Amino acid sequence: MTSTVQTARATTQASPRRRPRPKRHWSRYAYIAPAVVFVAATTLYPLYYNISLSLYDAPIQKFLAGTIEFVGLANYAEELRNPELWAGLRVSLIYTVATIALMYVIGLALAVFFNRKFVGRNAVRAAIFLPYILPSVVAANVWRWILDGSYGLANHALMSLGIIDAPVFWLGQGTSALVAVVLATGWTMAPFAMLLLLAGLQNIPKGLYEAASLDGAGPLTRFRAITLPLLRPVSLVVALLGFIYTFRTFDTIFIMTKGGPGDATTVLPILAYNEAFVNFELGSGATINTLMLVIPTVLALFYFRATRSEDAQ
Repeated sequence: MTSTVQTARATTQASPRRRPRPKRHWSRYAYIAPAVVFVAATTLYPLYYNISLSLYDAPIQKFLAGTIEFVGLANYAEELRNPELWAGLRVSLIYTVATIALMYVIGLALAVFFNRKFVGRNAVRAAIFLPYILPSVVAANVWRWILDGSYGLANHALMSLGIIDAPVFWLGQGTSALVAVVLATGWTMAPFAMLLLLAGLQNIPKGLYEAASLDGAGPLTRFRAITLPLLRPVSLVVALLGFIYTFRTFDTIFIMTKGGPGDATTVLPILAYNEAFVNFELGSGATINTLMLVIPTVLALFYFRATRSEDAQ
């Protein structure tokens, strides 16, 4: 009897009890279901439909009649041979790079300015942030009014100062029109860059600046040797997000110039719009939209790979 009890105890000790499996509470998924449905309806389905439409020959007549023809990758081959696509890509890259440079310089200057305490700092920062929260339609119309050749504020101010003798039609000339849309977009995005860069500045230890000051480093030396290197991760995020936003910008350019004069501001989103809703070639417009996804996607992959390698080190 004693041996039987000992054997039972040994068996119980040798085989621990299994923990009961936690019950699945499916109700918790109901909280994220609206967000999942919203993302699927506004992002995933339009993306799928755009890619699928790019595989069809779909002029507006066939589309309305429901007789579009599947052509596979023929639309892509045709667009890659289209010189207008490469011209639009060139304008898009110039516009995007110039806008990112402008928004970064302005955003960094504002971040350095607001990284110090002064009376009314929060109120001024809120006012500076106003262009970013304005609807892009409002911001574009404001800039179009400022740069209008007949009654614009820019011409009035420059003529009052004696810098120009006659009104200049800023949006009617190729180079100045491209500069104008860069200024408008950079002005809109600069507060966003300021917000991210300011957070990065506030995470830099103050002791580094104090030690550099004791070693005799001046403000420019401290900025070059401490601020810029330690802001590198945040700067990459600002550049990547700025590129993704600016590369697909449509409304600001369309309201200000509609892609003109000529093709001076015809970026890829404007070109896709013209193909789909001016020339009524829905398949070609969808193809350009799909090709527009390539460059931001590649940049995002390179960024995530670089940050992963840095974390591994």
